[in-house]
Amino acid sequence: MTVFIARRLLLLPLVGIGVTLLIFSLLQLLSPQQRAALYVTDPRQLQAIDAIIREHGLDRPVYIQYVQWLGRVLQGDLGWSETAKMPVARAIATFFPATLELTLYTFLPIIALGIWLGTKSAVHRDQVIDHFSRLFAIGGQSFPTFVWGLLLLMVFYGAWRLFPPGRLSLEANLVVLDPTQFRTYTHLVTVDALLNGKLWIFLDALRHLALPVITLSLVQTATLVRVTRSSMLETLRQDYVRTARAKGLEEPRVINKHARKNALIPVITLSALLFVGLLNGVVITETIYNYPGIGRWGANAAIQLDAPAVAGFALFSALLLVFGNLAADILYAWIDPRIRLG
Repeated sequence: MTVFIARRLLLLPLVGIGVTLLIFSLLQLLSPQQRAALYVTDPRQLQAIDAIIREHGLDRPVYIQYVQWLGRVLQGDLGWSETAKMPVARAIATFFPATLELTLYTFLPIIALGIWLGTKSAVHRDQVIDHFSRLFAIGGQSFPTFVWGLLLLMVFYGAWRLFPPGRLSLEANLVVLDPTQFRTYTHLVTVDALLNGKLWIFLDALRHLALPVITLSLVQTATLVRVTRSSMLETLRQDYVRTARAKGLEEPRVINKHARKNALIPVITLSALLFVGLLNGVVITETIYNYPGIGRWGANAAIQLDAPAVAGFALFSALLLVFGNLAADILYAWIDPRIRLG
């Protein structure tokens, strides 16, 4: 197992270089004047745009530009985001905790419900729970995310005023922003609220998280249920499962120990990509609910042609995907030893 993980870690620098080359190549589609926006922190600097181009070597050969750009990236200098009015690296650090909080509250229910319902559906094929799971999967995937989001927003906020958009109410936000009343530990509002002993802020944050979590869970759980059910049905047809039953093993042991563990390999692939996708910021959901996460910031940056912010967001997303795939590979090897021996 250690050798397998070491081999995967040795590949990370190569993958990282490939990612940076791709993003840098896309930046080359912009003119030197547009790429100079990476280094502009004040609109008045635009009057000396030629000096900025010469200072940062944007008129030099491409390979020299790449080395200089990569050096700045490794130092954490991703340029200035006009959309956020702050450096791109600081913008990512500012908006990412909100998305991370949304991801944590969304991912665990999706995994628990998706795997449980998918397994039950396969084991009790063509019974009531199987019909229910198929209806749930079809219903969850029949409407796009923005349709579910708008419907839930109209009902639970527009009609009933139960779950408002945003991250916090005005009253709670004023307390959170006041360092004399609220101390920030993790930048996760629900966690920090409990650490500060302010239960009402914790409940307020949960009210604002409710609709985004439900919206994402409806769509993503439906996908996971279908994949789990399909994989579990295929596994239950295997000879080793029939052999285990023929030996007289109890059905729960056959399902949980022999069948489900092997059926989880494709589920892990989907789960890793799902988790990374949530961390990257679910643009539509965050926009509909006015949730101040990294996805909404990335969308606003794209709309306003904020090249440094878009490039930084793309680089951050790519790195998350690389590490997500690494985690999936390690989980593969842990579940199925044949993979690490290949």
